[in-house]
Amino acid sequence: MPERPVLYSFRRCPYAMRARLALAASAQQCVLREIVLRDKPAEMIAASAKATVPVLCLPDGHVLEESLDIMMWALGRNDPERWLTPKTGSLAEMTALIAANDGPFKDHLDRYKYAGRYEGSNDAEHHRAEGTRFLCALNARLEENGQLFGSRNSLADIAIFPFVRQFANTDRHWFDAQPLKALQRWLDAHLASELFQSVMCKWPVWVPGDDETLFPA
Repeated sequence: MPERPVLYSFRRCPYAMRARLALAASAQQCVLREIVLRDKPAEMIAASAKATVPVLCLPDGHVLEESLDIMMWALGRNDPERWLTPKTGSLAEMTALIAANDGPFKDHLDRYKYAGRYEGSNDAEHHRAEGTRFLCALNARLEENGQLFGSRNSLADIAIFPFVRQFANTDRHWFDAQPLKALQRWLDAHLASELFQSVMCKWPVWVPGDDETLFPA
């Protein structure tokens, strides 16, 4: 059996979700090690001092510590759904939108969802309103195209929807009541997709010496 990459992952982390989505779509099989964030394995910390998921350790010794780098690595090897070549726009435009998601939107998401964890940031409604500005911009794109960069999935859709899911689930009743119909349909379709369901299995927490868990199976 050829040596495979090793992926350290946490099922509910949106960064890990998008890495798994790209690995699954590109059929880049790896050994999956599900971790618990409060008890990170020494093997993961030794591979990546940053010690945040996802981490992909390649057979040649290289370590990919950023979810977007893992996505690009996987899709660079095999991109059957052409996520890197959207119907409209460019890769640079997609990465710019992802940067807006990972930067300002994620900051507001964290301070909305986990308001008590941030000193001086206990105004959850303010951060919800600021995060909704980004959602409104996504909704406008989706009203026009169906997906963020045209009529089919792209890197941007897959990289962003796990974070919209997290925002929506903070108060789903409130989210569903907002005038964001295109965004809500887009999110629900991604959540119901066979691909998403396939990357959200409940894996046992990895312990050294366990049998290997192959992903995708």
